[in-house]
Amino acid sequence: MALDFAAGCIGGAAGVLVGHPFDTVKVRLQVQNVDKPLYRGTYHCFQSIARQESMLGLYKGIGSPMMGLTFINAIVFGVQGNAMRKLGRDTPLNQFLAGASAGTIQCVICCPMELAKTRMQLQGTGEKKSKRKLYKNSLDCLVRIYNKEGIRGINRGMVTTLLRETPGFGVYFLAYDMWTRYLGCEPEDPYMIPKLLFAGGMSGIASWISTYPVDVIKSRLQADGVGGVHQYNGIMDCVRQSLKKEGWRVFTRGLTSTLLRAFPVNATTFATVTLFLMYMREGEECSIQGPDAQSVQLQPLQPQTQPTSM
Repeated sequence: MALDFAAGCIGGAAGVLVGHPFDTVKVRLQVQNVDKPLYRGTYHCFQSIARQESMLGLYKGIGSPMMGLTFINAIVFGVQGNAMRKLGRDTPLNQFLAGASAGTIQCVICCPMELAKTRMQLQGTGEKKSKRKLYKNSLDCLVRIYNKEGIRGINRGMVTTLLRETPGFGVYFLAYDMWTRYLGCEPEDPYMIPKLLFAGGMSGIASWISTYPVDVIKSRLQADGVGGVHQYNGIMDCVRQSLKKEGWRVFTRGLTSTLLRAFPVNATTFATVTLFLMYMREGEECSIQGPDAQSVQLQPLQPQTQPTSM
């Protein structure tokens, strides 16, 4: 059990390192002012951040997801495993339900973590060296928000986080289960690891597509108030204002960078977890967990019919 959590955390950390620059670009595109846009698209955003803020600008706010990684993985893997045991049968529906329950519970940590990440990513936009930093780091960001707005402040965007994570994790588990069944991921298969990586990457893409519009609203609500100006009164007001100003395309802002991020993040996480567990548990049954919350049972020396999704 401890090795499973350790592997998931190490794999998740590797995924964060690979995918965080794409996430920074996604957030910048999602919340930029449509009347005075700073970026023309994904590539221009990458280029501008790297040129104006250095490559480190792409890693702003990385401390928050790194800090929350251990707790989120522990919650997700524990809840998913327990839910599957309670549900009994390994069916696609049960995979969805187990994933959805895991996604719901981990929001307690995910929401404040992403709030700090978003605020840090927007800090010093367009500046190579910020003249005045409002937040020293992710923890300082949360402390300042708490001191100013209380518990409600650090949980800003909780409803939209729940609306994104609950179905998102369910779709991820379901898609991963379907991909592994379709690809026939057997332990003796020499292409087992590439198949698992492909299944994880494609499942991550499916999960993001299914809930991306909600993510746009979540980012806007969590970024609202930066600079002391509050623009939205709630979820529906944010949806109405966004649609009125930018049309339906607003719900696809940053989608390209998100999908570009989804596959390598999942692939990196699966590769890291797989190699770690195979090294640590050679010859034993091991549970392989993926980036967005799925687990795969592998038995290196014994065949098995179907890996459970993570």
